[in-house]
Amino acid sequence: QVQFVESGGALVQSGGSLRLSCVVSGTMFSSYTMAWYRQFPGKPRRWVAKINPADVTDYTEDVKGRFTISRDNAKNTLILEMNSLQPADTADYYCNTIPSQTDWGQGTQVTVSS
Repeated sequence: QVQFVESGGALVQSGGSLRLSCVVSGTMFSSYTMAWYRQFPGKPRRWVAKINPADVTDYTEDVKGRFTISRDNAKNTLILEMNSLQPADTADYYCNTIPSQTDWGQGTQVTVSS
């Protein structure tokens, strides 16, 4: 059973930065394309950043240039560096594979105040 444990969310001011972490267990972490997903209230989760086993990354347009995804395969950890945060980034953030597993972690909440 795959497990995801996200952390690092917080309340920050507009223009601030955060570093999210996700520890993954129960799977061959290094073999998967991993992603950070974002969920706004009442909306489905959508990936915003992804990284494949060869460390090739991709981002949605609204976070490109501000967010950086990385992975530490030795620690089974996925990282999201978030800079120049905006109130529109306020959401719950989750990590999962692409395509996603059935089970999700508890997520981590990011709140950006204006």
